[in-house]
Amino acid sequence: MQAGLNIPATTIAIDGPAASGKSTLADLLARRLGYLYFDTGVMYRAVTWAALTRNVPLEDEAAVTRLAAELHIEVLPPTVEDGRRYTVLADGVDVTWAIRSPEVDASVSRVAAYPGVRSAMVPQQRRIAARGSVIMVGRDIGTVVLPDADVKLYLDATVEERARRRWLEMRAQGREADYEPVLASMRQRDEMDSHRDVSPLCAAHDAIILDTTGKSVEEVLAEAERLIRHALAAKGKPCPSG
Repeated sequence: MQAGLNIPATTIAIDGPAASGKSTLADLLARRLGYLYFDTGVMYRAVTWAALTRNVPLEDEAAVTRLAAELHIEVLPPTVEDGRRYTVLADGVDVTWAIRSPEVDASVSRVAAYPGVRSAMVPQQRRIAARGSVIMVGRDIGTVVLPDADVKLYLDATVEERARRRWLEMRAQGREADYEPVLASMRQRDEMDSHRDVSPLCAAHDAIILDTTGKSVEEVLAEAERLIRHALAAKGKPCPSG
C-alpha cells in the first residue's frame, strides 16, 4: 500500500479497551495519511500528572475536577525527535514523557472515571478535532466526543490477548512483570471503564467492529484501511487510493 494516501480532511474515531491495538493502529494510520494522532487518554494522564505534582489529593473528586477545568492541554504533532508520537503540553509544559510514569499509570483510571473531569475534557478534545485531519483514539470518542465522526472504528480483543500484549510491552521496556497480575489489572480496568456512570466504554451504534485477537499489526492496518475506504465511499466521500 502506498504512503501518503490522498484522503480528504476527515475525522476518524477509534475506540476500544486497553491494549486492543487502537493506539498502534491510529499512529500508523496518522503517519500514512498525514493526520494528527490524538490519543485522548493523554488528557486524563495530564490531569493526573498535574494533580500529583501540585499535591491535589486524587481522592478529592471536586478538587481534581476543578484542576481539570482550569488546565489547558494541547496535543500537537511531535516537536522533538525522541521517539514520541505527539507532543502533550499542560499549561505550556511539555509533559509527553512525564505522563507515562508508573505513578500516573496507577492513578489515571480513578481520575478518568470522575464525571466532572470527563466533562471538562470534551470541549478541549473537540477544539483539537475541529482543526480537521485528526485520528482520535479513546473509549468514548464515537459515542460522546465525536458522534458525527466520518469513520468510527471499535477495536477489541480478548482480555487474555490484551494482557499478554501489555505484559510483553512491559518486559520489552525492562520492567519486571508477571503475567497473572497484569491480567488481573486488565480485568479491573475493563470493569471500571465499562461500568463508570459517565461515558462508559462501549461501541457506538454505527461503529465498525474490528477484532484484533491473533492478528498482526500489518493485518490490522490493512483491514482498517479497507474499512475506512468502504465507509467513506458509502458516504459519497473521496476514498484513499491504493
